[in-house]
Amino acid sequence: MELILWALSFFIDLALLASTFYQLVILTDLEADYINIYDTASRINRIVIPEFVVQGVLCAVFLITWHWFMFLMTVPLACYHVMLFLKRQHLFDVTEAFRFLNAEKKFRMIKLGFYLALFAIITFRLALSVFNFLSDAEDAVHLF
Repeated sequence: MELILWALSFFIDLALLASTFYQLVILTDLEADYINIYDTASRINRIVIPEFVVQGVLCAVFLITWHWFMFLMTVPLACYHVMLFLKRQHLFDVTEAFRFLNAEKKFRMIKLGFYLALFAIITFRLALSVFNFLSDAEDAVHLF
């Protein structure tokens, strides 16, 4: 069961990393004037809610499976996402885009760093689970 949990977490975190990196690239393209502001807003706003949901699910999975450290590590970002959603500040606003562009980029850089740190921990735990699974299977073979 542990192996399935860490494999699932690995792919979820990989998707969150890709989503955040994509948003950062879109914002950088807007800053360099390679893309117009309306395309930027539609591309970012299309993936904000799914990202929030997936991150919340990852946090809930860690809570349900009693992985307290990972839960406590992911809950602040989940709470921040909920706060942004409740204040209706989660979408990229076209009218305020250039005023908050640096803040939006900084926020996504911090999230990218967070997801990278989480990715390193999850990758280590996945490798440890694979090792434990294989060593347990090898021990079971020697019993018979």
